[in-house]
Amino acid sequence: MKVEMISSEIIKPSSPTQDNLRRYQLSFLDQICPKAYIPFLYFYELNDSTSESSNIADDITDKLKKSLSQVLTLYYPLAGRFTNDNFIDCNDNGVLYLEARVLKSQLSDVINNPIPCELNELLPFKLDELTQLPLGVQLNVFESGGIAIGVCVSHRLADDLSSLVFIRNWMAIARGEEGAAVQPEFVSASLLPPKVTRGYDPSVVIRKNNTVVTKRFVFDARKVEALRGDYEAKTSDENGPKRRLSRIEALSAFIWSRFVAATKVETKPAFNIRTIHHAVNLRPVFDPPLPEHSFGNFYTSSTTVPGPLSTSGEEYCYDLARTIGEDIRKIDKDALENLRHVGDEFMDSLKKGTEIFVKGEMVSLVFTSLCGFPVYEADFGLGKPKWVSSGARCFKNVVGFLDNKMDNGLEAYICLKPDDMANFEVDKEFVALVSPFDDPL
Repeated sequence: MKVEMISSEIIKPSSPTQDNLRRYQLSFLDQICPKAYIPFLYFYELNDSTSESSNIADDITDKLKKSLSQVLTLYYPLAGRFTNDNFIDCNDNGVLYLEARVLKSQLSDVINNPIPCELNELLPFKLDELTQLPLGVQLNVFESGGIAIGVCVSHRLADDLSSLVFIRNWMAIARGEEGAAVQPEFVSASLLPPKVTRGYDPSVVIRKNNTVVTKRFVFDARKVEALRGDYEAKTSDENGPKRRLSRIEALSAFIWSRFVAATKVETKPAFNIRTIHHAVNLRPVFDPPLPEHSFGNFYTSSTTVPGPLSTSGEEYCYDLARTIGEDIRKIDKDALENLRHVGDEFMDSLKKGTEIFVKGEMVSLVFTSLCGFPVYEADFGLGKPKWVSSGARCFKNVVGFLDNKMDNGLEAYICLKPDDMANFEVDKEFVALVSPFDDPL
């Protein structure tokens, strides 16, 4: 795939930001988020009559730019500039908008055989090189028809759900349905006040120089359901009747078991600390719950400490699935209250844990899931996207789940060191669960 840049410009809000809103305070959770971009790629097929039109790029880009300018009046921090780790200057300087032509590749080829590192060429920024700009957009026009819209939102400012709701509102305005766009609520700094971070740098975990490989794996819905049933049948619950395991809990335990087996973690004494982390949306935890259009970073991580694998039936970590669910549910109102009042000890422990991870003395897997989120609600007037994707990420040992549009299955973007990936992707148990080929979307 060859991507040729055609144009670059800055899109500014259609109306100026009020003077009293010019200084946007970052929250505590904003402060400790990695300095990287959250990527989304939306692929759209166009009908024959539209794809043959010589004005396709002009028509679409005009609609996207006009509506982007309008939605930025609602999301004014995205059009500002970072001044430091505490504030954004909401100066209406605008967002980057790129237009590119995709050569030597058809839209169907990219969708049916995606290569995450190549998908990054369709994004406006390098994900691990955060600039002062909180937002960038890239419209990619395929020569053979179809388009892909790449969106990058700074993780310092927003989590995945905030990014998706922003995109949904932008697309509603592009359709001419301004009334469907919901005013975002900027309450993160008041609910989670900023702290003195004591020199903590959340970006030290970002891996550069091609030291991380990202690959996409597809899990058929029937296989996932069978795995879920298998884990439910072989787990115990000492507290009463068994609660139904979620797909994510079962898959997380399974993937951890295959990662440990493939990378021989159990035989490496240097890894004396093992942890599993799951990103947890905090909006439902607040009292009263926050709406999904609450903008900012409203998530934290649950931590599970897995036991060693045994050779007597626990090689698939069956009980771990239920433990993961229990740890996720520990992120409750008490945990939220503790998070809101953390002090120096918390920052010291966070810094120490990061240092241990970077030194290679800890092995962890971090799981995030966008299943059930409004991923496919990005219709700017030509229908919902054919496929929504992420890209090659810059963090090692990360697993990101997305819903598969066709069969209610799952897609997983797994990021590992090259040597670990080489062993992991040929693990027989893992290969048996993954679809042998990606069914055409």
